[in-house]
Amino acid sequence: MIELGKTQELVVHRINEHGGFLGEPDDRKNVVLLPGKQLPKEVKEGDTLSVFIYRDSQDRLIATVNKPAMELGQIARLKVVSVSKIGAFLDWGLEKDLFLPFKEQTSKVRRDDHCVVTLYIDKSDRLCASMKVYDLMISPSPYKTGDQVKGAIYQISETIGALVAVDMRYHGLIPLKELFGEHHVGDMVDARVTKVREDGRLNLSIREKSYRQMDMDADVVYEKIQKRGGHLPFNDKAAPMIIEREFGLSKNAFKRAVGRLLKAGKITISENSIDININKN
Repeated sequence: MIELGKTQELVVHRINEHGGFLGEPDDRKNVVLLPGKQLPKEVKEGDTLSVFIYRDSQDRLIATVNKPAMELGQIARLKVVSVSKIGAFLDWGLEKDLFLPFKEQTSKVRRDDHCVVTLYIDKSDRLCASMKVYDLMISPSPYKTGDQVKGAIYQISETIGALVAVDMRYHGLIPLKELFGEHHVGDMVDARVTKVREDGRLNLSIREKSYRQMDMDADVVYEKIQKRGGHLPFNDKAAPMIIEREFGLSKNAFKRAVGRLLKAGKITISENSIDININKN
């Protein structure tokens, strides 16, 4: 049976000016066209080809030797190439872009955004994308505490943090307390596993281990004070909201970074400001 949304090994039953007509070895009636421009020159009738089955712009089944970014039930991070009144269209490596209906979007997408999606067949027997990928994540993973992992943010919750598709298949979470700075759905992240929960899901941090992170945060703070002309109109007692807005850091991380700079003699702190120590430079 020719299956929509999957890569299959099919036999070339006949070839004409339009291309090759492929099907199951014992079924010469139910065939699908592989367009001539994709048919390898050396292929002849009776040969077997590995092809992906989808629908063309006229909704006809068609084969391609090109490999899409994902198949049915798989997950991939795709770029939004356009947005219309009915949904968005994604680049998935084939001539016809993949449709992402509004009802399958968990957050608003714009042109040139990236989003994490799965492939499904809709009620009209067409291939479509969905951002509802949570139930497709699996656990446990092969990772343990301290491991470095890569993944994509597929949802951001104001109550728990950022949900991450680790390796596009495993449950990952960056808790709110670790989620400082600006983050968006579709962002790729390099993270460290801070905890493997009882259900096998991963708690993640995108910050380095404390001693490394402190140096990195200190560099960020120092550079931003320099860009302000060497003067910051508040000190490390400022409100957490101000610190996060200006530096993308928690108040504790900011205080540690300031402490590192103060110890190095790079800054001075007054009751209402932090200044570059010009005598040190």
